[in-house]
Amino acid sequence: MLDIRFIRENKDLVAVAAKKKRIDFDVEALLKLDDDRRSFMAEAEKLRAEQNAANSKIASAKTDGERAGLIGDMKTVKASLESAENKLKEILKEWQDMMLRVPNIPDISVPDGNSDADNKEIKVWGERTAFGFEPKDHIELMTKLGMADFERGAKVHGFRGYYITGDGVNLCFAIWNHALDFYSKKGFIPVMPPTIVRKVYLYGTGYLPGGEEDLYTTQDGDYLEGTAEVPVMGMHSDEVLPQSELPKRYLGFAPSYRREAGAHGKDVRGLIRVNEFYKFEQVILCEASHETSVKLHEELNRNIEEFIESMGIPYHTVANCGGDLGLGQVKKYDVELWVPKEGKYREIGSASYFHDFQCRRLNIRYKDADGKMRYCHSLNSTAIPTPRILVSLVENFQQADGTIKVPEVLVKYLGKDVISNR
Repeated sequence: MLDIRFIRENKDLVAVAAKKKRIDFDVEALLKLDDDRRSFMAEAEKLRAEQNAANSKIASAKTDGERAGLIGDMKTVKASLESAENKLKEILKEWQDMMLRVPNIPDISVPDGNSDADNKEIKVWGERTAFGFEPKDHIELMTKLGMADFERGAKVHGFRGYYITGDGVNLCFAIWNHALDFYSKKGFIPVMPPTIVRKVYLYGTGYLPGGEEDLYTTQDGDYLEGTAEVPVMGMHSDEVLPQSELPKRYLGFAPSYRREAGAHGKDVRGLIRVNEFYKFEQVILCEASHETSVKLHEELNRNIEEFIESMGIPYHTVANCGGDLGLGQVKKYDVELWVPKEGKYREIGSASYFHDFQCRRLNIRYKDADGKMRYCHSLNSTAIPTPRILVSLVENFQQADGTIKVPEVLVKYLGKDVISNR
């Protein structure tokens, strides 16, 4: 959420931001609504003052006639006040809804574009895996090796259902343990947060309004989180943090849930797009400094790149265009892994920064060296998702005999260097 004063002083910048993000937002309509809000607030305040003055006069009236006249005048003021307050309540509701839809300002370095097809490649790492045989896809490989069961998964869960079994489970645990060691050495505090969260935290992180169709809800009106970012950010809502503790680095680990609504015809087979999964998520809260946010954003993105490199999986990194940014994101990178059978890169994680967009909504603050209260800046990035990582891993490390060579860094966790039926 942006400050209304900032929006008023930079309305052209906000309009350009909406255009660059391909978001339909009328900043002039918001400012007109804000004028109405301020006008009715002033009117209501004036009428309250008149009502208080009338009450004082009634209390000090010397005759019944004088008191009756003052009571009559007060009833007129009271009716006018109720009307103004009701109108203000309606305007506030509309104003708050529009304020939640104001897009954050993208960084000047964000490329222009309509969708992920317009994202700009900025880095390529590793050679695309070449085989002396016809490679198999992850579905066939994992099924034959007893690592996954998609048929029974669909039977029990339905569309996009899966079971991870046998060495598929063991490989996931190996990746999780490697991730825990890897990110802990970089100063991240591991957190296992609640996965059922109140609606306010989806609004706070910017997933609402606008993301309703992709969220699972409970019968109590709460939500199943789609990323540990949401409950980890909620952890410090309505708190004032000591500046000396910034930046705070958290590594959230949680089961996550996405309905994948609107993606019915996309990636209908395998583990690319599923409804439930496990994910490590990097979250940072830092001081209100653009330079610090930029530096930490590069750090977060480099962390996931290094993690992928440690397993030897080819990837490239792209800078997301304006049309592929979320409402609150200032800038975002996607890291995409090479998938040999498809002959294309597939997203494995994203790194984003938000300035104070999320912390303003969640009221996460700190007191700076001058004693001034300021909103923190927030950043997040995927650390690693499972089972999606298995797609690229098993396809890139498959052998001619159908076995999977285990990346060297995972051998100590898995206890073997080859996954096979033998």
